[in-house]
Amino acid sequence: MNSLKDLKKFTDTLNPQDRTMPALFVGHGSPMNGIEDNVFSESWQALGKEIPTPTAVLCVSAHWLTRGTQITAMDHPQTIHDFGGFPKALFDVQYPAPGSPALAAETASLVKKTNVGLDHEWGLDHGSWTVIRRMYPDANIPVLQLSIDYTKDAQYHYELAKELAALRKKGVLIMGSGNMVHNLRIMNWQTPDTGYDWAVEINEKFKHLIRENDHHALIRYEDLGQAAKLSIPTPEHYLPMLYTLGLKGANEQLSFFNDKTMMGSISMTSFKIGA
Repeated sequence: MNSLKDLKKFTDTLNPQDRTMPALFVGHGSPMNGIEDNVFSESWQALGKEIPTPTAVLCVSAHWLTRGTQITAMDHPQTIHDFGGFPKALFDVQYPAPGSPALAAETASLVKKTNVGLDHEWGLDHGSWTVIRRMYPDANIPVLQLSIDYTKDAQYHYELAKELAALRKKGVLIMGSGNMVHNLRIMNWQTPDTGYDWAVEINEKFKHLIRENDHHALIRYEDLGQAAKLSIPTPEHYLPMLYTLGLKGANEQLSFFNDKTMMGSISMTSFKIGA
């Protein structure tokens, strides 16, 4: 953004719409989902055709943790290959979606809970591009990432999300990207299509609480027993879900997709808020 005129020009294109954009929580799973054709990537592709075309995508990814909150604010975010041990074909992927410094500034101005820094170094990590490139393969929609402040608790992140809700009325698709159940240390490669009993149990518990709009219990996930502790050994993959829940209106519809536990200790369960 070169001037206040640039910001006004951009925000003028984000006029309030008759229809509020949906909000998504996506279980992104393995980076290989970004290039493999499977049930998960196929559902992402279908989702991109099903929902209204957004003016931009704002992603809260499990893979960008910072002290304080940052938002990508460059014109051309880089494709970050933040993983190891995968085939060269995955490292060769580039997703050249534009950024939007003006939307970054607009988003930062909405948040009163904290000062949101404008970042020019990060880009799009695999929590965002592996999903978004399947939804929007032409890479013609601006994509931004909002970081997760690792020094703050779950309640803080849920409340911060609420301050972003106005963007949904301006055509911005807000997406949390993580996994409800995510414990890589005890994955079972012998059971690729199912989860441990405790993983299945807590996945169903999370879904029940989401359906019942019991966000308080989900924020206080440490109180949900041993299965929750096994599912969330560290919070970074869980917190993006709370961002999505924080955006939910009182009477909005909710639907699950990719509802599956796998590899013992991973849940791909995802949901869409809104029509």
